[in-house]
Amino acid sequence: MFERIKHMLIKEFLQIFRDFRMRGIIFVMPVVQLVVFSYAMASDVRIVALAVFDLDKTPLSRQVISTLVGSGYFNVVGHIHDDIGAQDLLDKGKAQAIIRMNPGFEGQVKAGRTAPIQLLLDGTETTNSMIINQYIVRILSDLNRGILLDRISRQTGTKIQKGVVELRNRAWFNENYDNINFFVPGVMIVIVTLVSLMLTAMAIVREKEIGTMEQIMVSPITPFEFILGKTFPFALIGMVDVVIVMIVGVFWFEIPLRGEIYLLFLATALFLLTTLGIGLFISTISKTQQQALMSTFFFFQPAIFLSGFAFPIANMPTIIQYFTYLNPLRYFLIIVRGVFLKGSDFSILWPEFAALLVMGIFILWSASRRFQKTLS
Repeated sequence: MFERIKHMLIKEFLQIFRDFRMRGIIFVMPVVQLVVFSYAMASDVRIVALAVFDLDKTPLSRQVISTLVGSGYFNVVGHIHDDIGAQDLLDKGKAQAIIRMNPGFEGQVKAGRTAPIQLLLDGTETTNSMIINQYIVRILSDLNRGILLDRISRQTGTKIQKGVVELRNRAWFNENYDNINFFVPGVMIVIVTLVSLMLTAMAIVREKEIGTMEQIMVSPITPFEFILGKTFPFALIGMVDVVIVMIVGVFWFEIPLRGEIYLLFLATALFLLTTLGIGLFISTISKTQQQALMSTFFFFQPAIFLSGFAFPIANMPTIIQYFTYLNPLRYFLIIVRGVFLKGSDFSILWPEFAALLVMGIFILWSASRRFQKTLS
């Protein structure tokens, strides 16, 4: 038995590594995908291109602009003199935000009336626009409080102590709200899932296409030995990919690794049970590699959306939230983010480990049973 499995493993590794392009897909593409996806999905807004539409041209209107620029978030890219210019800048994407102050702005403030400031944002960039709006509201709120206190001081003739209630928040685990810390662990999971699913499903289907499946069926090798020989190499490749993308995440993106690294490998091993089982199941319903590829994406995309990778599960409809409990990516994502960002240990993450273990054993066992029936 072990001799047959040994030869099966040697055959699989030779078949994988003798193809130069396959080596690139397995070991180089995950790094490329991690870098591209992580930078593309990071939604942090660092420097906002701001255009100024100042029709008041007073010291107060200039103070508003200097306060925004002094915050470090905004860079003035132009001054506008009419509505057409404002529309042109937004249409061409040269400005992310336009701030407009009408004539009489300073006079209204000095008279004790509310002086409106108009903020124009590009609504097609929803996330960026919301973040920019929050920046400006917070900065102008501080300026507005200072103006109000100065007015009271002048009216009463006494110096007002600027004692206020100030909210000081502190974000645990991601102190600077860096989105890249949130997304990189998720991208790592996406890559491992895709590689293990596709390799398993397409490798077995390839045996059917080239006609070697019939030769294997009449050989002394048993279905169990065939399944083990086919899935173990891809489990090992999946573990190697985890190491590669983890090194890139920690040393290139500077993602903190606060937990125990052995928990990541244990979680990966349990998670690979589910992906290898699903890949094995896909191979039983596919006759060609094209069918296997399409079936893989049919499972892969909903699993990613329902994992909490990009969209919070708590914001989903209740019935959809129940479906997420059947998704192994949900539990793997909680473990990876917990180990990386929170430093969580097994005493906290054991429910997720238990869920992955149960799901992995059940999925792999069910897929193996179906595959053995297909062979017979």
